[in-house]
Amino acid sequence: MTDLSGLQAELRGVVRGEVAFDTTARALVTMDASNYRRVPLGVVAPRDADDVAAVLGVCRAREVPVVARGGGTSIAGQATGTGVVLDFTRYMNRVLDLDPGTRTAVVQPGLVLDRLQEAAAPHGLRFGPDPSTHSRCTLGGMIGNNSCGSHSVAWGTTADSVRELSVITARGERLRLGQGWAGAPDGLRELVDGGLARLRTGFPELPRRISGYALDALLPEKGADVARSFCGSEGTLGVLTEAVVRLVEAPRARALAVLAYADEGAAAEAAAGLLPHGPLTVEGMAADLVRSAAGLPKGGAWLFVETGGETAEEARARAEAIVRAADVVDALVVTDPAGQRALWRIREDASGTATRMPDGSEAWPGWEDCAVPPARLGAYLRDFRGLMSAHGLRGTPYGHFGDGCIHVRIDFDLLTPAGVGRFRRFSEELAELVVSHGGSLSGEHGDGQARAELLPKMYGEEMVALFERAKRVWDPDDLLNPGMLVRPDPLDANLRFSVLPREPVDVAFGYPADGGDFSAAVRRCVGVAKCRTTQTSGPAVMCPSFRATGQEQHSTRGRARLLHEMLAGELVTDGWRSTEVRDALDLCLSCKGCRTDCPVGVDMATYKAEFLHHHYAGRRRPAAHYSMGWLPVWLRWAARTRTARVANALVSVRPLAWAAKRLGGIAPERRIPRLATEPFTRWWERRRGRRSAAGGGDVVVLWPDTFTEHLSPSVGRAAVRVLQAAGLRVALPPTVHLERPPVGDGRTVALDPVGLLRGRGRVCCGLTYVSTGQLDRARTVMRRTLDLMEPVLETAAPVVVLEPSCAAALRTDLPELLPDDPRARRLADRVLTFAQALERHAPGWTPPRVDRPVTGQTHCHQHAVLGDAADRRLREATGLTGELTGGCCGLAGNFGFEAGHFEVSRACAEDQLLPAVRRAPDDAVVLADGFSCRTQLEQLAGVRGRHLAEVLAQALAQEVGEQDG
Repeated sequence: MTDLSGLQAELRGVVRGEVAFDTTARALVTMDASNYRRVPLGVVAPRDADDVAAVLGVCRAREVPVVARGGGTSIAGQATGTGVVLDFTRYMNRVLDLDPGTRTAVVQPGLVLDRLQEAAAPHGLRFGPDPSTHSRCTLGGMIGNNSCGSHSVAWGTTADSVRELSVITARGERLRLGQGWAGAPDGLRELVDGGLARLRTGFPELPRRISGYALDALLPEKGADVARSFCGSEGTLGVLTEAVVRLVEAPRARALAVLAYADEGAAAEAAAGLLPHGPLTVEGMAADLVRSAAGLPKGGAWLFVETGGETAEEARARAEAIVRAADVVDALVVTDPAGQRALWRIREDASGTATRMPDGSEAWPGWEDCAVPPARLGAYLRDFRGLMSAHGLRGTPYGHFGDGCIHVRIDFDLLTPAGVGRFRRFSEELAELVVSHGGSLSGEHGDGQARAELLPKMYGEEMVALFERAKRVWDPDDLLNPGMLVRPDPLDANLRFSVLPREPVDVAFGYPADGGDFSAAVRRCVGVAKCRTTQTSGPAVMCPSFRATGQEQHSTRGRARLLHEMLAGELVTDGWRSTEVRDALDLCLSCKGCRTDCPVGVDMATYKAEFLHHHYAGRRRPAAHYSMGWLPVWLRWAARTRTARVANALVSVRPLAWAAKRLGGIAPERRIPRLATEPFTRWWERRRGRRSAAGGGDVVVLWPDTFTEHLSPSVGRAAVRVLQAAGLRVALPPTVHLERPPVGDGRTVALDPVGLLRGRGRVCCGLTYVSTGQLDRARTVMRRTLDLMEPVLETAAPVVVLEPSCAAALRTDLPELLPDDPRARRLADRVLTFAQALERHAPGWTPPRVDRPVTGQTHCHQHAVLGDAADRRLREATGLTGELTGGCCGLAGNFGFEAGHFEVSRACAEDQLLPAVRRAPDDAVVLADGFSCRTQLEQLAGVRGRHLAEVLAQALAQEVGEQDG
């Protein structure tokens, strides 16, 4: 039994970096992106090579295994372990040198690939291999797995791009690996000299042979390249501390030819024939993996073939030549960089999309990346599909067709003994099938635990014995990543699903996409770690808290891992009362970005609300849950008592404001927003007598959300003016509950001589209760709202919601919290944004011209739930030019107001929103449809953001003024 406290104390005494043995640190690294789970003793984030050597020294003396970990995106389980995990992403993550003359870079193992690409780009250079996880995978992990990526047909594998490696062995020897036996440990050369014949004949010749140790790289005719041989060793031979890598010249221009075929078989057959044309990529995928085929040429499968050139014309000409040479159903050539990025995102997201079958059932890795000679790919795929069918399994292959490397997630049942048994039998038979086609069990992601047990089928027992001898030369104590590659753990052991509860957990939300099973919802996170990207492009949002802190526990994946461990009950032992889970979720902004940006649709905002609901059940909540969770009540009370002016005056007095914020759990750095002295609905009632009833347009019901009603009624007033100018008839939701249907025109309520009415109230989406996890209260509020809305639901009128967060709550939270009430789904389906209402119900209306540049941010909830296509078209029609940023403003409803959140809230705003506003021209319109976004802009930048409705209303008023003039 390892003395954990002693091990931790000794490590802290010799390591300058971070040493963490707490529950959270361990829980975050129990899994990678594979099917496997191992619980480590602790995690060390070394600052330099000396720290690495110190950790190895302590662990060697105590016989504790060591596992090196980068981005944790490994598919085969090799980034997990039961000893000490070395996390290189925290400190050892830099480009140390970049020499354009020699086209080399010196990098640390924790460097994310995209950071190297950014450093090389100004010199016209790049690192050749580029896995789909390029925004979060590390160079150390790529070297450990010998990763490839989509451009391997042009630039090969990572091993092809490695010059020298600095490595520390388990016994503390520091080696500099290179060609000509440079850095070889004692005994390695003798081992190779004794097995030359076997090494020359025992390895299949194919571009994607990743399985096993690359001992053939040590042959004299191959330069006895120790660095190349080290690539793909999965951290089992030594710990990498520095690498000299080769860069390649990036094409000045690129074109992307998307070739459409009838099915994947036809695409696979065609791929090898395109290689003589010198493409940069030949990637394949079928329609099953595409969420939307918009933008793709018509077909059932596609090859993504990229070409390069000195000019756009040259790149296009090469792409068009490939189109002419290919026998395709349809084709598309794109030279616009933005268009290419959009298409590539479809392919890159397949690693996550593939984890769900078209019917929503789960699919898993394990046989993620077998490779065969490219010319045999079509035949192999036919046999592969036949084998799946024989086992009653389903999966959709995709991947690097030009290299014969196929990725696939298969709907294994890994939750029952029978399903796990089928998984083993299929794995054994598939290994034999791959070998029969002259292939490699791994063509990119390594063997890990998923395939190492089956290496004798590929290499034979004698070659595997040679691998074991090589391991002993490098690591005689079996300290480094034991259980991988040699003497492996069984492929059906340590499955991460085995620790989860077998029966569904009692929860509040319906989780309709996961069969009502919270465990299945948490299982959605497979670890591809798109949430760990430090930069976003376009409208993407996920994950603002990770970008602000850089800490795994504040990423979507990190939180999902902690929830997984909470359900497992081994590391996190106090279930819903867990302080570790609570603390990790504390900095979740509930932005809902992961709901859309995560390739598998993890919905951390919902999981957070669920957790808070259980965590605080029956006990006192944080003050902010009462002050801001019950905000609709407090604001409605202020409106009814007409005390808004008094409240504004009181909070303008600094000591009183300080006391109020302290009592309410509000960040002291925040200013309390002013209340409207005339709520929106009071304005509506006041103008009832002079309200225009002209026009025969559709009736639209304008939702008076809490923020529009009490804090920014100008938005509601503007929306009414614009909607009516568009010819629509505007109504507000009922404020009384009818015992019987309405009379007359469906909107009129008569006097109540016989008790037709029951109770008065205001509609509310329940957002503030949901975001603070007060789900029982949220359901009560939602049911009351549905009672009030029944007359509207009897009509065809849409419900126009101006506040994006409220619209998102009605679209998603309402039906998921009340899954058994059919009215909830009916109301959710009626919800439209302001722009959607104009587009659908006033299609012939011509909006006023604004003709100004625009800046600001698409609301995160709108991006995640509602979509902004209609807004884009409306902005274009008005002459509002330019793009809004992605990300989250950082205020995010109650989040940025809560005590302790201000710095993270500000960092989120500084990620995209505030820089975009500062860069904008002086005459730019600052758009911010959400009250939180407008408040953040005002409080952090002194800038007034406006709802699109306000911009259009002002433009209409100017048009009228010009006409009157």
